[in-house]
Amino acid sequence: MARVGLTPERLARAGAELADEVGFDQVTVSALARRFDVKAASLYAHVRSSQDLRTRIALLALEELADRAADALAGRAGKDALTALANVYRDYAREHPGRYAAAQLRLDPETAAASAGVRHAQMTRALLRGYALTEPDQTHAVRLLGSVFHGYVSLELAGGFSHSAPDSQQSWTRVLDALDALLRNWPAPSESAP
Repeated sequence: MARVGLTPERLARAGAELADEVGFDQVTVSALARRFDVKAASLYAHVRSSQDLRTRIALLALEELADRAADALAGRAGKDALTALANVYRDYAREHPGRYAAAQLRLDPETAAASAGVRHAQMTRALLRGYALTEPDQTHAVRLLGSVFHGYVSLELAGGFSHSAPDSQQSWTRVLDALDALLRNWPAPSESAP
């Protein structure tokens, strides 16, 4: 019989909290069972495996991030929108490092297509319309922004910028200034590009 009060949603939320405390890579059904003081077998009525649990945490994190991004982007365009979106990712990673790591989990194509990841791409593309980018440059720019945001945040969380001046906030601001300038002056394809 399933333990009263345990649901897949409650387990995903508890798993997300555990991820923020101990790291996403440490989240397993066994670790979560210890949190609820139950046997791991009792959780399998709600999740199929540790991978299923990790996927549910990833979907929760993607949803939370998308909701924050939508709120932050409402009524903004250009550099204001770019900065708002970038700060959503950075702030979320700082507040919820385990959930942020979960949001990077590789999902199977069907799960990814049904996830809030689609909303992230749509919002980023909407932001880029303010810079008058069209395909295929828009896709290149989506990838660039994702790479810069994730790379910066990951290095910052790992302490990579804490040993020298200027502080990471000053660099973050300059990085966003540089991205804005690049997006406003997007280069034409080079002659050798396929």
